[in-house]
Amino acid sequence: MDHSPRFVALVEESKKRTREVSTADIKARLERGDRFELVDVREDSEWVAGHIRGARHLGRGVLERDVEKAIPDTGAEIVLYCGGGYRSALAADSLRQMGYTHVLSMAGGWRAWQSLGGPTER
Repeated sequence: MDHSPRFVALVEESKKRTREVSTADIKARLERGDRFELVDVREDSEWVAGHIRGARHLGRGVLERDVEKAIPDTGAEIVLYCGGGYRSALAADSLRQMGYTHVLSMAGGWRAWQSLGGPTER
């Protein structure tokens, strides 16, 4: 995807304050049964088309508004993903600013997950 330079700069700034995790790490953790909140921040239409099995959907447009009801524990481990790892980095930075202390962004996002062959559902 061709992203605008200012968007990329904004994401790069957010990534300085955000921890990233690989799709392979998340796949292994899911296979082990590790407990964490896996959140898809993509648009509704992207979610409907397919998502990681077991994920919940809190789209980027409503994440900050709705996260406290969905995940009230600010110390919960939260892994966010989007299409390629850009929006999830922005979202992770926003949640950090809201007081969430254990938020990760999945590098490569949905596209990397599909390339890895991770479990999906519709």
